Amino acid sequence: MGRHFSGDHSGRGAKLTSSFMEKLNRYLDAAILKPETTRAEAIDAIKACIQLEVFSVCVRPSDIELAKSLVKGTSTAVCVVLGFPHGNQLTESKSDEALRYIALGVDEIDMVANYGLVRSGEWAMVASDIEAVAAPCKAAGISLKVIFETTHLDIEAIRHLVGICIKAGADFVKTSTGFGGGGATDEAVQTMVATAAGRIKIKPSGGIRDRERAIALIEMGTHRLGVNWSSCEAICTGAASAGNAGSY
Repeated sequence: MGRHFSGDHSGRGAKLTSSFMEKLNRYLDAAILKPETTRAEAIDAIKACIQLEVFSVCVRPSDIELAKSLVKGTSTAVCVVLGFPHGNQLTESKSDEALRYIALGVDEIDMVANYGLVRSGEWAMVASDIEAVAAPCKAAGISLKVIFETTHLDIEAIRHLVGICIKAGADFVKTSTGFGGGGATDEAVQTMVATAAGRIKIKPSGGIRDRERAIALIEMGTHRLGVNWSSCEAICTGAASAGNAGSY
């Protein structure tokens, strides 16, 4: 069942209570993932997200230590992407990535499923790929989110992949990388929520750039939102989004 926020959701400058704003902030995983982002730009983005008290900053692997140093003593966690953005690395490489990121102290990992294998219906190989990352994450108490890239999948494949992720021990299923040509559609999110039936959490991502869309997805029954960091202020305050329509 979805969650229901009180108050005016019209997006016309309505004032939010501080408790509402805090709750909305804490749904956000702020993506700082564009490959061309400079170190100085990453620092500014992370600091802006900390000011908004988002749940996590989701960073490139090379930015883990930087992010950890900046969020220290704050309520914002560090998430890192794994097998990003295509998911077609060797399973052994993905497992090694997970171990290295855990050693660096990340709080959460967002891995990309091998959607070429998913589209091929190679379900045993898909399951093994996810399990190889889920096992070390579970042992370390690190939340694992599995990215489907739902734009490339039909509804039956989405249902099947949710079931695999539940059995593999993942903590979340996630719609998109934000770089795969599409984002979170209502149909994909509703399918994931219905199939999960409370057994795994749901994270829509891609195309979430304003407060109205964020609230609509939360009310579908989702648990976290993947958003470009530059859209976080708009989502929290109702201001015009500075997000790039080309990704996330």
